[in-house]
Amino acid sequence: MTASGLIQVALFVAVLLVLAKPLGRYMAQVFEGRTPAWARVLSPLERLLYRLCGVRADEEMSWKAYAVAMLVFNAAGAIAVYALQRLQGMLPLNPQHLGAVAQDSALNTAISFVTNTNWQGYGGESTMSYLTQMAALTVQNFVSAATGFALLLPLIRAFARHSTERLGSFWVDLTRGTVYVLLPLSVILSLVLVSQGVVQTLAPYREVTPLDQSTAKTQTLALGPVASQVAIKQLGTNGGGFFNVNSAHPFENATPLSNFLEVLAILLIPAALCHTLGFMVGDTRQGWMLLGVMTAVFLAFMLGCWSAEQSDNPRLKALGVDQTEREAPSTARSAAAIAVQSGGNMEGKETRFGIIGSVIWATATTAASNGSVNSMHDSYTPLGGLVPMVLMKLGEIIFGGVGTGLSGMLVFVLVTVFIAGLMVGRTPEYLGKKIEAFEMKMSTLVVLIPPVLVLVCTAIAVATAAGRSSTANPGPHGFSEILYAFASMSNNNGSAFAGLNANTPFYNLLGAFAMFAARYWLAIPTLAIAGSLAAKKTVPAGAGTLPTHTPLFAGLLISVILLVAALTFLPTLALGPIAEFLQWTH
Repeated sequence: MTASGLIQVALFVAVLLVLAKPLGRYMAQVFEGRTPAWARVLSPLERLLYRLCGVRADEEMSWKAYAVAMLVFNAAGAIAVYALQRLQGMLPLNPQHLGAVAQDSALNTAISFVTNTNWQGYGGESTMSYLTQMAALTVQNFVSAATGFALLLPLIRAFARHSTERLGSFWVDLTRGTVYVLLPLSVILSLVLVSQGVVQTLAPYREVTPLDQSTAKTQTLALGPVASQVAIKQLGTNGGGFFNVNSAHPFENATPLSNFLEVLAILLIPAALCHTLGFMVGDTRQGWMLLGVMTAVFLAFMLGCWSAEQSDNPRLKALGVDQTEREAPSTARSAAAIAVQSGGNMEGKETRFGIIGSVIWATATTAASNGSVNSMHDSYTPLGGLVPMVLMKLGEIIFGGVGTGLSGMLVFVLVTVFIAGLMVGRTPEYLGKKIEAFEMKMSTLVVLIPPVLVLVCTAIAVATAAGRSSTANPGPHGFSEILYAFASMSNNNGSAFAGLNANTPFYNLLGAFAMFAARYWLAIPTLAIAGSLAAKKTVPAGAGTLPTHTPLFAGLLISVILLVAALTFLPTLALGPIAEFLQWTH
């Protein structure tokens, strides 16, 4: 680990934590209907949307009505995205005259973007027209992230309110999240990215003459409205790239500054939502505790990944081949040169970002349910690739997706206080609400559904010829490619080990099911928990109440999260990256 790398890590974390509190307070004001004066310039747009849709801003919903509204809205979005893909050959803003997307791929992509997964089995620049990229994918980047807000807010209100079934309005939460949070932040980030060289144009692809004409006389440069999609894909923890190589492409991520801002945008809103929770429930210590847990786990995994990627490759070492050499004091260089790997594992990484810039991104994108990449995770060392895989298997709660990450973390908090209550023989409480049998049944569903999806889908894939045929490598690494894919889809992440050919009917259809179930089979129990808690009375804290803002509770929470993941996934990890590491070193 280098001093410059440690400085980058420290700067990234410091900027993230500094920005999280003011943004968290601002979002709390927005969702409580106390929009700051400087943001009220957007109020006419909010009122116009209510008028067009026939929504009354003061009409709140029960958890069941809230869930129905969410499902109806998302179903309409999936139909629209599917239709635009299938009809794009007949629609405008298609300068490359791209035809209709195949049925299975279009279905997979529709489910993927509506669920905020943004898994992509296709090459964006060779498959999607400008209209599809903007009207289908970019629009869903906004509203799927805003749906994440909407899934979290009823749970927060359930702790802040008592003896009620009213949890807010899905339509109001969706609109305010889009208009006051996602839209202004995206405009600002888009303009900054354009200044760094990220393209934003409706002009057709351009033919240019390459400097090296030994293989081709001309080269096609793919262009498009990129900056506007990149900004919301990061801020909304979406991750779907305009180009096939995502944020490794210089037209999506041009400079070290754009790289820093884009990876900061991935974690910004999930981190700030911890403070939003603290402000809305009237106890900011709870928000600090949750943010501390997320940051501690994130840093531990990031440093582990960095160490793995910076280490020697034993296979190269055995061959005497290396990226760099350090000379011993001798005149005979061939005899005295000592092979070292000070450059680390640079395979699959952009030299303009280096190892630390790639590792920060890889851990941030898999911790935050984002899924965008600026390096190829398939080329990481076995233990380096294990880190993003495990971060997804934790349930995408270490920051996690916009809204959904914190709601998942709160479910783990409920499980933790229940376990603590069993230890001391008291009915567990959290933020003044007793945690009883119904909440634990629903929490169990939220905790167990993603692992079941990962394990069952992976088992189906490795047991069938259609699943195995898509892997690019044999043995443990091929298994890791499949395992990573379903860990990504079943946790609504979207990143991939690039060696897997996922654009087949088998992976498109099974993956669509996994993404759908991971989003909505978790959303319903979470909303049910909110409805149950909101109906309860608030219990005053007493001498026996477990403090949930202390380092002790934070440590217990981390232990529960890691223990659940270890018990669930250690066997599959042993068959994949751990087995590959043992082969690699022996």
